[in-house]
Amino acid sequence: MSAVSGAAGAGVSDVPVPDLSVPLGRPPRVLVTGAGGPSGVCFLRALAGSCELWAGDIDPNAAGLYLVEHARRWLLPRGDDAAYAGRLQELCARLRIDVLVPTVDTELLPLARASHEFTAAGTRVLVPRAAALARCLDKWTLIEACRGTVRVPCTVLLEPGVAESFEAGFPAVAKPRRGSGSRGVVLADTPADLAALPLDGSYLLQELLPGAEYSLDVLVALDGTVRAAVPRVRDKTDSGIIVAGRVLHRPALSDDAAKVAAVTGLHGICNVQVREDREGRPALLEVNPRPPGGMSLTVAAGVHMPAWAVASLLGMDVPGHIPHRELSVVRHWQDVVMDLGELGDVAGRA
Repeated sequence: MSAVSGAAGAGVSDVPVPDLSVPLGRPPRVLVTGAGGPSGVCFLRALAGSCELWAGDIDPNAAGLYLVEHARRWLLPRGDDAAYAGRLQELCARLRIDVLVPTVDTELLPLARASHEFTAAGTRVLVPRAAALARCLDKWTLIEACRGTVRVPCTVLLEPGVAESFEAGFPAVAKPRRGSGSRGVVLADTPADLAALPLDGSYLLQELLPGAEYSLDVLVALDGTVRAAVPRVRDKTDSGIIVAGRVLHRPALSDDAAKVAAVTGLHGICNVQVREDREGRPALLEVNPRPPGGMSLTVAAGVHMPAWAVASLLGMDVPGHIPHRELSVVRHWQDVVMDLGELGDVAGRA
């Protein structure tokens, strides 16, 4: 099934944005979780006008809840709640949701394991397979999976006696095997700086990569083929979120990102982060197996990943390659003004 429209973004690349009303004969009903985070807000804003949108979050003050009308704002349990997938499946059935877009790391594995049940009930879930998620959410497993496919930094499990013989030397970086953002990351000038960290293999000791950092948004079709890999550089960040950056043409980086997506078995939208070493060679940092918070830059550059990801789940053909153009972007806060009693007022709780 193939259909495109001249929506926003057409003309930036040679590939128009898909008309999402074609597969079902109406705009699809899409629920985006994590509406308080940058990933959820990006997705909601990108799909505005092309879908019927619902927003969910654990926080009644989450900004993205107020990008949709009152009846479509829902409070959700935490992603690590044992009943999370079941309660979300009940909510999707009640709201007749066609596509569920999770944007929070803790939700991904429970939803991946339950994806067949969601599909059987009529809801497609934008989530990779559980095995692919397991490779990416554990940074040690990711490094081991990608070793020999792309350049990876010298990395070892932090265990007794390891720091003193670390091949890459110091300064070095210690980081938890699991977790997102910069939480728990330690820059160690000497082995003594690691004294407070556990030596049980729950941390990694990794070569310091002091060069430029690139973030690549990758769109992978359901058959595993990469249809776009868009490099961007984060010129300025605030609390880990890009606030100024550039979208670039870097074919070698795009090729490496495609290799990482292939070896990990991801599909949908993911984000591959790399950083240059002291010789300027890019090395893999991590993979976020969900839509990234800076995806609005990629949409502005002509690759409407949110629309194409939803289109793919609905059975539409995704172009073999979606080109992008280079640009610069600065980002800013946007106010949502509402009546006094509206803040915290939602339709219900899952």
